Amino acid sequence: MTDHATAAAFGRDVGRLTVGGVPVDRLAERAGSTPFFAYDRRLLTERIGLLRATLPPEVKLSYAVKANPMPAVVQHLAGLVDGLDVASALEMRTALDTTVPPERISFAGPGKTDAELRSAIAAGVTVEMESENEADRVAALGRVLGIRPRVAVRVNPDFAVKGSGMRLGGGPQQFGVDAERVPALLKDLERADVDFLGFHIFAGSQNLHADILAEAQRRTVDLAVRLAGESPLPVRYLNLGGGFGIPYHDRDVPLDLAAIGANLTELVAGPIRAGLPRARVAIELGRYIVGEAGVYVTRVIDRKESRGTTFLVVDGGLHHQLAASGNFGQVIRRNYPLGVATRIDGEPEETVTVVGCLCTPLDLLGKDVSLPRAGVGDLIVLFQAGAYGLTASPTAFLGHPAPAEMLL
Repeated sequence: MTDHATAAAFGRDVGRLTVGGVPVDRLAERAGSTPFFAYDRRLLTERIGLLRATLPPEVKLSYAVKANPMPAVVQHLAGLVDGLDVASALEMRTALDTTVPPERISFAGPGKTDAELRSAIAAGVTVEMESENEADRVAALGRVLGIRPRVAVRVNPDFAVKGSGMRLGGGPQQFGVDAERVPALLKDLERADVDFLGFHIFAGSQNLHADILAEAQRRTVDLAVRLAGESPLPVRYLNLGGGFGIPYHDRDVPLDLAAIGANLTELVAGPIRAGLPRARVAIELGRYIVGEAGVYVTRVIDRKESRGTTFLVVDGGLHHQLAASGNFGQVIRRNYPLGVATRIDGEPEETVTVVGCLCTPLDLLGKDVSLPRAGVGDLIVLFQAGAYGLTASPTAFLGHPAPAEMLL
């Protein structure tokens, strides 16, 4: 069903949803075809403003480009945040095209190739190393290039975060160096010709529980202080990760950002100031910044009845919105908020199931959704579509055309 509070963030024009002040049906004409993604720059700016007002000023904001690497989005956010985090050479090139200086760009992720590492070292980007092997390769490539690489160690913490959509730390992981192995690596880095900055510790993503996130931040700081005490090199950088979740479903309760801000304020004034006095502290956020600022718009191309169920068949689907179909980490599939673009405030008139155009039963965008009546030609809007949409989906599946993206 339509979440009216979610839809209200975008605006209205005579019952039609607007993005960036433009009615969605007009945007469809501007795009030239459906489906398409539309992102609202006002909502992006307001979200950064909220974070600035709530988090302590000592904590710098870094945008995780992987959440939405559209160049226009990255360019807009580059003027609002303190740094960018990338996870591929293409994302790095997009980041380097912005006004963010290379030393405020960090490159994380397992399996970086030598070519990617050479590019990062040459650009002066901070390489967040995921293994001892990667550390050896970075040092060797720095010697070949005659450049002292800027590096940080990504740490796989010795704890896990409950309530996260995806766990990125604790137990065996492809992400980071196990915490107990880090002291030995730091001794090796002391002998290597690298510019060691500090640590990146990120335990989990998409968490809506402020108490759990606060505990994870406290444990992260404790771990960083402990590792700094064993480091022969000064720690000048601490990336606390992010993990701030957004509500996708009707039972989700929005994250209490004020509680997170209060916890970080205590950490900055206490253990960080005492144990990491030289460290530049950063929070790395992606979904929380862009997720609620985007919509995915798709057109009904068929309406059919089948044994008591009404299906709206649209020209989009999981090839653009894998997460909304439930195939991107959901254990139990639940609907994202949906609406009819030209009757966005209309009362529900029927229960329908919204499916995509792909030849697979997995292509499901909304099951048993209560909506105003919609027929062939109407536009269906999927909300919470600003993060992990197009580039996190199997766009080549069945060979359908790529959708347009626009920032308004």
